[in-house]
Amino acid sequence: MKEHSTRLALIRLLADGHFHSGEKLGLALGMSRAGIAKQIKIIQQWGLDLYSVQGKGYCLAAPIELLDSQRIAKLVSCPQLELIPVIDSTNQYLLNQIDQLPSGAVCLAEYQQAGRGRRGRQWQSPFGSNLYLSTYWRLEAGVAAAMGLSLVVGVAIAEALQQLGAPDIRVKWPNDLYYHDQKLAGILVEMTGKAGDAAHLVIGIGLNIAMPTAATTMIDQAWTNLSAACSPLPSRNVLAATLIDRIHQTLAEYENIGLSGFVERWNKIDNFLNRPVKLLIGDRVIEGIARGINEQGALLLENDNDNDITAYVGGEISLRGC
Repeated sequence: MKEHSTRLALIRLLADGHFHSGEKLGLALGMSRAGIAKQIKIIQQWGLDLYSVQGKGYCLAAPIELLDSQRIAKLVSCPQLELIPVIDSTNQYLLNQIDQLPSGAVCLAEYQQAGRGRRGRQWQSPFGSNLYLSTYWRLEAGVAAAMGLSLVVGVAIAEALQQLGAPDIRVKWPNDLYYHDQKLAGILVEMTGKAGDAAHLVIGIGLNIAMPTAATTMIDQAWTNLSAACSPLPSRNVLAATLIDRIHQTLAEYENIGLSGFVERWNKIDNFLNRPVKLLIGDRVIEGIARGINEQGALLLENDNDNDITAYVGGEISLRGC
């Protein structure tokens, strides 16, 4: 963290979106102009979109609202909340200390150096553009009861975003949020625990808010930002607090009623419900009409030929022809 303190201080000075000369930045941080230029290059590698204009200095392409752990803590009741601006992975941070965490502990970051999604994929995590948060939850009902948990979290996030002014947010089986057929957010649930014991869950959420185009060169699917779905955008701090609160409330509700209590809520906002899709399971491709989920969280797919409905618990779906 110490090695990043100067860079974080520099970002705080630039966060207003105005031009700041290298000389003034250097005076504020006790550095030379050459030192400032070196730090600017590093924070650009973190995904910040910066202008450099001779005679004017440096300026962010747009102002950014930095996360404030004290402000978030005032907005939501949370047993442990940590904001680590620069981190490898919020999920991995919680997994590394899972034995010492209270249920409901949260880790937030501005930038992930090794953010990850499902199936070992990389999650693009530019600084200050989006929301990266993970929470730990102890599920007393055990590992078997954790099936379909990403669906429940997806419902929680979608409903929260709808209430914040983005009514067209939808869910995609089994772990994504969509807006107009484009990916808006992903959910990664990682679990430890033994049969007959409580399940220890780390639930990570990556939500695109204002992803800079320069940070998307490695993304191989259609994506979008919350800024396209919601106007005006809520404060990032309010958004973080709202999602934490809703996720914790929903997980507590899930412990009481199970997945069956969420099937109707899921189907109501299912992006692919009653649409022709293809399901990829390894090298196998299955085509049909998506008919929502069942009480075990499986995808229900209607065969085009005989109208039989089959439940699938693995794989990924996309619109047919995509």
